[in-house]
Amino acid sequence: MRTIDLSPLYRSVVGFDRLASLLDAAASNEAASGYPPYNIERTDENAYRIELAVAGFKPDELSIEVKENLLTVTGRKTANDEAKRYLHRGLAERNFERRFQLADYVVVTDAALADGLLSIALKRELPEALKPRTIEIKSEAAPLIEGKKVKADKAA
Repeated sequence: MRTIDLSPLYRSVVGFDRLASLLDAAASNEAASGYPPYNIERTDENAYRIELAVAGFKPDELSIEVKENLLTVTGRKTANDEAKRYLHRGLAERNFERRFQLADYVVVTDAALADGLLSIALKRELPEALKPRTIEIKSEAAPLIEGKKVKADKAA
């Protein structure tokens, strides 16, 4: 696999440390495992859903944690004391940890396990200070009546 040297980026930008670390993380090999497979879906302008295929896992064997814009989904299979003799074992019931980097103001709103799919609902919730707002334009110019300026409160 090819590696990318981002050191020229670090020398020429200031204040983009988080972006640079995201690029480093994306280029690293640590997330090379494809287990469990997942989908990321955009369900609305500010809503997303992550679906992970976790067949064979019970709700108490799964955990979801969000810390500093990092969503971590962990599956820990409990020890099965039953002696089973498989002729073919195609279901991978191994432990896993899958991480997703979340953008600022994206929060987890819900999680559900159904039909072997763990669905995690996400929503971008911008603070009021960051939402677009309309600014009223006031006019303080006095109207002209017959070529003379008149104060707005006297003009009728």
